[in-house]
Amino acid sequence: MKRKKVVLLGSTGSIGCSTLEVARRLPDRIELIGLAANASVEKLAAQVRETGVREVALCDASKEAELRKLLPEGVTVHVGEEGLCELSCLAEADIVLVAIVGTAGLRPALAAIECGKDLAVASKEILVMAGEVITAAAEKHGVAILPVDSEHNAIFQCLDGHQGGPDEVSRLILTASGGPFRETPPEELAGVTVERALKHPTWDMGPKITIDSATLFNKGLEMIEARWLFGIGMDRIDVIVHPQSIVHSMVEFIDGSVLAQLSKTDMVFPIQYALTWPDRVDGGLERIDFARLAKLDFESPRHEVFPALGLARRAGLLGGTLPAVFNAANEVAVERFVAGKLPFPGIWDLVRKVMDRHKVESARSLESVIAADKWARDEANRQLR
Repeated sequence: MKRKKVVLLGSTGSIGCSTLEVARRLPDRIELIGLAANASVEKLAAQVRETGVREVALCDASKEAELRKLLPEGVTVHVGEEGLCELSCLAEADIVLVAIVGTAGLRPALAAIECGKDLAVASKEILVMAGEVITAAAEKHGVAILPVDSEHNAIFQCLDGHQGGPDEVSRLILTASGGPFRETPPEELAGVTVERALKHPTWDMGPKITIDSATLFNKGLEMIEARWLFGIGMDRIDVIVHPQSIVHSMVEFIDGSVLAQLSKTDMVFPIQYALTWPDRVDGGLERIDFARLAKLDFESPRHEVFPALGLARRAGLLGGTLPAVFNAANEVAVERFVAGKLPFPGIWDLVRKVMDRHKVESARSLESVIAADKWARDEANRQLR
């Protein structure tokens, strides 16, 4: 069996740390050959010493000297966006896993594809903002895009081996935990604190994605991602609330059959599948005990209370630069909420206002996508002045 050589962008975040755990469990299948971080130099250096990688990248150039002092001799350090792209194009790499939050992963992801590397995607922004560019490049260069998000990985597993194509798919059904405010009365949402919003009932994640889960923006972003990953129109992508987070997503076919992927709530599962695909391997992960599993509940989202799903569908249907605007405005809104400068419902209101003011353009180049991202951030900040 071939040992996959993996470049990991975003190694010090939650997905990155889970990826290192997968590599520890499967040393005969996975070899990390490159690691990249934003600014966590001590954590990155510790990972280098553990894994023995000889190539690293650091986004924050101001910390380059500090990192070099902590690294063993002989380790090459790449810096900034150019450094991330250099790491993504290492000749010996088989696959690049992008787990960088924000727009910083866009150019490295495209660089990896253009160098013929398979791409494992954990960063929502890549496909939400530039899905048309990324998928066209992957098709041109004959590389695979492998989803790491648990929901998209679940759909990927349900579709893997299906020969009929998108025409035989009736719906993609993304599951959502519902977040900490699934049953909260609408009138109480204005008083939601940052501390409450950061207490996710199921997953242990970073602050941005945790807030997005509380507003359901996370699920809206996933709807747009799914449209590009699987070639299914936004009108055939739905969300169902499933508090137990055991069913990670489902595919409904035109004959009425539904395939679902189930596993324990641990990000190691989808990361392992993405990195070992097309094989399945025993990574020693915990199995589901169905005899002890009390029940699986499903309910419709409260669209009128959590309008993020409707805004996402609008962005995905209109396409072009609107998904990039949707994403950027939400990032600004979350930053302001976390800073105590915007009430919880204000996150939805700000995104809607920015989307309403945007003139949609083509998104066939990274330049147009990045320009729309900048416009949306400037407009969101203008709205808040």
